[in-house]
Amino acid sequence: MKQSKEGQYNHNQKVSSSSKRRVFPFSAVIGQEEMKLALLLNVIDPRIGGVMIMGDRGTGKSTTIRALADLLPAIEVVQGDPYNSSPADPDLQSAEVMQSIEEGESLLTEERQVPMIDLPLGATEDRLCGTIDIEKALAEGVRAFEPGLLAKANRGLLYVDEVNLLDDHLVDVLLDSAASGWNTVEREGVSVRHPARFVLIGSGNPEEGELRPQLLDRFGMSVEVRTVREAELRVKVVDQRTAFDDDPDSFITSVQIKQDSLQKQIKEAQNRLKDVQIDEDLRLSISAICGELDVDGLRGDIVTNRASRALAAFEGRTEVSEEDVARVVSCSLRHRLRKDPLEQVDSGDRVVKSFCKVFERSEPNDLAEFELATAN
Repeated sequence: MKQSKEGQYNHNQKVSSSSKRRVFPFSAVIGQEEMKLALLLNVIDPRIGGVMIMGDRGTGKSTTIRALADLLPAIEVVQGDPYNSSPADPDLQSAEVMQSIEEGESLLTEERQVPMIDLPLGATEDRLCGTIDIEKALAEGVRAFEPGLLAKANRGLLYVDEVNLLDDHLVDVLLDSAASGWNTVEREGVSVRHPARFVLIGSGNPEEGELRPQLLDRFGMSVEVRTVREAELRVKVVDQRTAFDDDPDSFITSVQIKQDSLQKQIKEAQNRLKDVQIDEDLRLSISAICGELDVDGLRGDIVTNRASRALAAFEGRTEVSEEDVARVVSCSLRHRLRKDPLEQVDSGDRVVKSFCKVFERSEPNDLAEFELATAN
């Protein structure tokens, strides 16, 4: 039975890979290092809380996010389950799967590509959360539930382009599900609850409006992307994109070794994360920075700690260093600061100045200089 199942899966895998849509490789994306790092840290530890990416049009936001989903290692799921339920983790299992396990049934499993779900701006709440067929529930006494996008996104990525244009009540639902890891649909006394643990990624252009501060604070990290100005780098990006469009297969093959290496690094980091420690002095310093910046609540402290640990795991270490904190503190805190209309200093610069003050470092001339120093 097992051999035939594996044979069937291998056959299906071959068919799907041959017809699979070609995606620009993540390892070939040039520049935008802060955005790429934030995305990688969130897939290593989804509890960071997602990424909000704001920046100019045409800076590769959507391309990089879709490339990330294609890069991630496959996950093991219960065969036929619409929620991508894990066969081992109860927090990632639907009620049907948990019931099967309690009754002693053996579960058939298969490997699937990590789901990447796009949420269109015109989506309704029913499309997002799922719907309950009340007539069937009352007539037949069964829960007739049609899963929505949150169900499909479980254990994967949920991407909202132009999130700043999305209706506020849908943003609330998204953020609540992302924070709790569950989605509950209730109607006329009928209730359905299923796992919905995903990495929420939003992108947008500040010129088209900003998220409310309360909602922006719910994103774990915030990244600002800027248009590349150097002529040589712009030409390199254009040439690379042209090469991919002209012959996608050859281009993907040319970077496959890098892709495989990065995928292996992500998988090892996910396994190593539980062993990574951050000492008390660093935790105190992180909280001191948040206090210095007058950050409301404790989300800033928690996210900076988690992002620092994920970065250490990604680089093969089990102890968080001061440099790890330096590299993640800006994108963990900049969107949580209270904005003064009369203040001209960029939020990232304010975070860097507070970091330098707490860690007794000399202040850089600008944020770019600080990012270059910490990256090296």
